[in-house]
Amino acid sequence: MTKKPKVTKPGTVTKVIKSPIPVVPEKAEIKVDGADPLYGEIRVENALVNENGEKVKLKVGAQVEVIIEADAKETVPQTNK
Repeated sequence: MTKKPKVTKPGTVTKVIKSPIPVVPEKAEIKVDGADPLYGEIRVENALVNENGEKVKLKVGAQVEVIIEADAKETVPQTNK
């Protein structure tokens, strides 16, 4: 098994957004350090599983890691200019 190219960026949970509709999951808004200001925040479902298999949620201020990973066939060599 080959390793996929990846990068890890630090981030911070800036907001927890509760849905007004009970069947729609709560979202965590994460500010990704080093991202362009206009695109520096992502929203993901606020649902994780801890080491004991229990469901947990992120809280505001939590420090997280955002991992971007791709298959090698989906990348090209970077040229230095």
